Amino acid sequence: MEEVVIVGGGIAGLAMALALKKVGVRALVLERAKWLRATGAAIGLYPNAWLALEALGVSNELASLYAPSDKVYVTDVQTRSIQEVHFAPNDGSGGPLPRVVHRKVLLKVLAKELPPDSIRFSSNITSIETQEERGSPICIVTLDDGSTIKSKVVIGCDGVNSIVARWLGLSPPAYSGRSLALGLSVYPEGHGFEHGVRHQFVDVGKRAGFITLDDKDVYWFCEVMDPHKEKRVDPEMILREVSEHLTKDFPPVYHDILRHSDRSSLTWAPLVYRYPWDVLFGKLAQSNITVAGDAMHPMTPELGQGGCSSLEDAVVLARHFGDSISKHGGLVTQDIRFAIDKYIKERRLRATTLIAASFISGWLQTNGSGRLMKFLRDIVFYKLLFTFVFRMTRYDCGKLPSASFMPSRRSESST
Repeated sequence: MEEVVIVGGGIAGLAMALALKKVGVRALVLERAKWLRATGAAIGLYPNAWLALEALGVSNELASLYAPSDKVYVTDVQTRSIQEVHFAPNDGSGGPLPRVVHRKVLLKVLAKELPPDSIRFSSNITSIETQEERGSPICIVTLDDGSTIKSKVVIGCDGVNSIVARWLGLSPPAYSGRSLALGLSVYPEGHGFEHGVRHQFVDVGKRAGFITLDDKDVYWFCEVMDPHKEKRVDPEMILREVSEHLTKDFPPVYHDILRHSDRSSLTWAPLVYRYPWDVLFGKLAQSNITVAGDAMHPMTPELGQGGCSSLEDAVVLARHFGDSISKHGGLVTQDIRFAIDKYIKERRLRATTLIAASFISGWLQTNGSGRLMKFLRDIVFYKLLFTFVFRMTRYDCGKLPSASFMPSRRSESST
């Protein structure tokens, strides 16, 4: 019998396990891969993510490795005009600035804070069931090798194609009509670019950009309107498509970055999202089973909130579990249901808003044909709405009660 089983060992799963550990709850992470996954090369962490990482106790370690980003230069490929857009608001409010970090570094930092036996790799679940034992709901997870694991709670952090989300009855994610290619470029002798400054290039039906991670690594992306919902895996094909077709008219500096690409880091995937109303009105929990991260709220990447909101999820759910433990000296069965209900109530509207804002942001930035769309993109979005939208990322998901101040770390199976 496990206290909590977390399905998926990505950012959401590892952050959830660490957050639960902070409040005195043991979790077992089931990861289907053979090791920590690092798909995506890099990830942008915005103020809300840094506040969540601070609650998890790992923000200082990551912040010391990467430079903050306070602005982005947006170049119109057709006119060569450049806008300077600032992340920090003009109202004088403080708070952490965004940073872009290596995804694998983030995973390692989260994983090393967990007990050695917290992650079980090569564990692919095939089904979930619930049953009553002595009047209490028990979750049963079955793996593809036929073994089963009983748990008091199951949290699905298993991504956009989540088996836990399907069990809850959530609709599959929808295709946004856009695809994203990205990669990591390596300059062994140093790239010479200014740290912390983002560069973005926009054209009709596409946008691309880059930002430095450290002295040698540069993260780049290319987002394009794409009628085909197709995932590509051949790195040479991906690089050729981006450099020779999609961005052939882009500035030389972008093509130089593409030439330095680490082929093993290249990915091309369709961008999917869950319809906002499916999150707002859908069943996000049943009994003692719920979802977090992309399993709950897959969204397009224009606001950089996929991973950030996953970190928020972890802190919020663990906070409600911790509140229950602090009151009753243990995680009792009845309080598990109350904690999950409070978590869903707190996350539902927040996730819905981020999904909608991300999709609209992407639509405005990639549909740049015609005078009206350029006006909406260059004037309405970048000059008027960007700072307002960025304020959405200054969300504070709260602090975690410390397990050391709780009456007991003992978990009860019933009230």
